Amino acid sequence: MAAPIEFKLFAPYNKGAALMGCFSNWEEIPMQKDEEGNFSTKVDLEDGVYQYKFRVQSKSWFLEADQWIDLVDPYATDIIDDASQNAVVRIKNGDRIVDSYVWKHDDKPLPADRELIIYEMHVADFSGGEADPLARGKYKHVVEKLDYLADLGINAIELMPLKEYPGDYSWGYNPRYFFAAESSYGTTEELKNLIDECHARGIRVIIDGIYNHSESSSPLTQIDHDYWYHHAPRDPDNNWGPEFNYEFYDEKLGTYPARKFAGDAVRYWVQEYHLDGIRFDAARQIANYDFMHWIVQEAKNVAGPKPFYTIAEYIPEEPSITNVDGPMDGCWHDSFYHSLIPQLCGDNFDLERLKEIIDCKRQGFLGATNVVNYLSNHDHDRLFSELGDRGILDEAAFKRAKLGVALLMTAVGVPLIWMGEEFGEYKPKTIEQSKIDWTLLGNDMNKGLWEYYKGLIHLRKNNQALYTENIDFFHEDPDAKVFAYTRWNDEGSRVVVVANMSENYLADYSIPHFPANGNWHEWTGNYDVESGDDHIIIDLPEYEAKVFVWQ
Repeated sequence: MAAPIEFKLFAPYNKGAALMGCFSNWEEIPMQKDEEGNFSTKVDLEDGVYQYKFRVQSKSWFLEADQWIDLVDPYATDIIDDASQNAVVRIKNGDRIVDSYVWKHDDKPLPADRELIIYEMHVADFSGGEADPLARGKYKHVVEKLDYLADLGINAIELMPLKEYPGDYSWGYNPRYFFAAESSYGTTEELKNLIDECHARGIRVIIDGIYNHSESSSPLTQIDHDYWYHHAPRDPDNNWGPEFNYEFYDEKLGTYPARKFAGDAVRYWVQEYHLDGIRFDAARQIANYDFMHWIVQEAKNVAGPKPFYTIAEYIPEEPSITNVDGPMDGCWHDSFYHSLIPQLCGDNFDLERLKEIIDCKRQGFLGATNVVNYLSNHDHDRLFSELGDRGILDEAAFKRAKLGVALLMTAVGVPLIWMGEEFGEYKPKTIEQSKIDWTLLGNDMNKGLWEYYKGLIHLRKNNQALYTENIDFFHEDPDAKVFAYTRWNDEGSRVVVVANMSENYLADYSIPHFPANGNWHEWTGNYDVESGDDHIIIDLPEYEAKVFVWQ
């Protein structure tokens, strides 16, 4: 039995609009505009799947005045990603639906923000296709590797952008359709199943949200470009696409049009896909704290009582983005990467800089969830690529990687791992397709690095001292390039890290002012050591960290 289905297009200052679809043999169906600027019409449709488009008289400056153009519904939740670029609407029991997926694991407990170990991945390059390097990764292939991630100790994945982009391959930072999930990765049901299977394993799902800009052919650009976007790029050096204008207020209709669109998109994704967090790309370029406060609250209102983590890519980072009056929970801690990597590579040694990044409070941040630390991410070369460029290879490279992850997992902040770095993937950054090489896990040193990551993640999750902001650098030896710090909480958990950033093996090295006398377990070598007279004496190999846990 057919039911009346409404089609609506917000285009307040456009003169005319019409609906076309397979249900009208692609003939125009006139649409009427109300006082709020919405063109609408209703069509009687049986249950089923239909394709449609709008035809509208454009007000965009790059087209002739009132020129009729065909465009996709900006709110379309599915797109035929071919030359037609038609929107898809699904009708079931007389109502619009996205799909018929039934969630199974919404009742599973999820980790708090301070407990997170985040794993960043690009769906196409992370998953699937090991036997065929040209095979595209899909949501279902990520599901196949969730047990691998759970075994490693990962409890949050951060997915690079999932909104429908043009073409066959992209990092996703050129979103064209803000309500449609990228179809080359699979169906909406398969994306929901991936998220559901993550939740079944206690893994939270954070997505990379692009709200600074859109791809140039996104529908809003064609309806009335300057109503939603800045007329021209504010920073010509960062011209990723038209930039949303979150400052523009339509006094006649009493709305911020760009904010409304972004808010609708965020609420849709959080509600429809049961998300656990959003990373806001290019937050410094957005440069509007009022908007960011509002959009974060909109997301959290939809998420309800479950934990929801908001992260800003605000580079260079600034404490104001996260502190008391800041809109975000955390931000990418890019200075952690930029300061630590050259020192792991032996380019320089700057103890004060190391202390600043390991203890983000020295940079003005307030809490342990205010920064997300990393040795690499999609924007940077991996550590093994940096080391290889300097001729540091094989065992020497693996030693420095282990030192790096020891500092990453014991620093104040939330650690993030870029896919493949846990077993020594070495490919440099590229925006071309570059699948990670799973065969590396068959090598002893790569597998050993993976085991080291796994052990440190386990250490972090089982010693709540590492969840806190508490840190004290109790030993500094700049000449030897050695320093030591302790982390603790008020319930008796205590961890000490002693790091040798030099090329020298330091035998019988004395560390005074050790935080407590008694029995400590050294994690990397799996042995116990007694601290007496407020110091211990240990052998400290080159480019190595010792990690002591209070017994």
